[in-house]
Formats: sequence, C-alpha cells, structure tokens
Amino acid sequence: MSSTFTPAEAMERINTVVAHAWMVRTFLKHAPEFEEDVERMEVPREIFDFARAVETRYVQRDADGYLKMVRKKLAKFRAAAERFASQQPDISNHTNFQQAAVSLSGCVRAIEELLASTGTAAHPSGAATGP
Repeated sequence: MSSTFTPAEAMERINTVVAHAWMVRTFLKHAPEFEEDVERMEVPREIFDFARAVETRYVQRDADGYLKMVRKKLAKFRAAAERFASQQPDISNHTNFQQAAVSLSGCVRAIEELLASTGTAAHPSGAATGP
C-alpha cells in the first residue's frame, strides 16, 4: 500500500475491515466446531474484544483515539488470527473454514498496512512506531 491516509481516512477504512472480521467472528462463534470448545472460542472472543474496543472511538469520530486503540489491541487480534490459521486444518478442512482463516489473516494485514499508511505502524509486540 503506497497511499498515505489521514487518521480519519484510516479510521474509516479500518472500520470496514473490522466489520469484515466481525462477520468471520459470527461464522466461527456459531459453528458447531466452536460452540462446545472453550479454547477455540478464544478466537471469536478476541475478535469481539478488538471490535468493541475501537467501537466507541468510531462512534465519537475520534480518529486519533481509534488508531491508538487499534495499535494497542492489534497484537492480540493478530495472535488470534495466527492461532486460527494454524489450527484451521485440524478443526475442519471445509472451504468455509479455509476462507475464514484467509479472511481473518487478510484483516490483520489490511489493518497493519493502513496503520503504516498513517506513519504509525504497529510492531508485532503491539508497540507503535512513528511520530
């Protein structure tokens, strides 16, 4: 991604990505393969936590606060996406699960790229870089 976005533009774009992640969360949460497995339910819970953490800042149109919270919560969201991607073949090889893993990984990548486009990227540790 070579474009530079203002914080408000990045917030809008990230919010669309978060909506996509929310749909993956909904699929996983209601999948029989997840409903009875407390450990697996951590993935939908992490997506929920991420989405709800940024939601209030979006409603307030607080772009700087939104991006700060995204950077703060991204490491756990990334870890959940990576955990699901690695476990997905053992959970189910059905196309829906394969696509959910691709989608969730794509959400993380898109958020990282959008953060980088504002000049404040997130390190894997969750720490922000930039001004």
